[in-house]
Amino acid sequence: MSAARRGLMLVLSSPSGAGKSTMSRRLLAADPAIRVSVSVTTRPPRPGEVDGEHYHFVSQAEFEALIEREHFLEWARVFGNLYGSPRAPVRDAIDAGFDVLFDIDWQGAQQLAQNQFRKEPDADLVSIFLLPPSMQELERRLRARADEPEAVIAARMAKARDEISHFAEYDYVLVNDDADACFRNIQTIVAAERLRRPRQIGLFPLVRALLD
Repeated sequence: MSAARRGLMLVLSSPSGAGKSTMSRRLLAADPAIRVSVSVTTRPPRPGEVDGEHYHFVSQAEFEALIEREHFLEWARVFGNLYGSPRAPVRDAIDAGFDVLFDIDWQGAQQLAQNQFRKEPDADLVSIFLLPPSMQELERRLRARADEPEAVIAARMAKARDEISHFAEYDYVLVNDDADACFRNIQTIVAAERLRRPRQIGLFPLVRALLD
């Protein structure tokens, strides 16, 4: 028997190419109690991407209007495009007892940490940062995608250094040198965080029943 608990807002960040998208997909496939926060973006869809499933694709004017209406828990400009995490679906998922996964950068993680106390008082934030084993390996992974021009790869490598400098702002930092081992560590973190006493809101009635 397990006690009812509060949902988590789980942030997974890394430099581009260090594995956050891969780990996010694996976590969602393995854990039915986790929902993903589908971001709103101004960038155009890539081949195979579905509006509302991978992203919510909007114009810049639409995005700016959503900012004015405080639609987002967090938003940021990345490589010239705007990305934001809508507030209402996160609140709905947490109220339904699910954890919500955010695939965002350090700027988004900072905003989320600030906004959760102002607008999401019942949600807890847990943040994980993934490091590459080396900058050489990170560049190799970016080049292996074979779908980005040289200028974009150079920009991503420059941004990676800035992102890595913010590692100490996260609750957990993992080196993604072995994908399977890294994924197991993420699962361990999630399991332990769910068991923290303050998050198990069903403990008090359970203990009262035991004592009665």
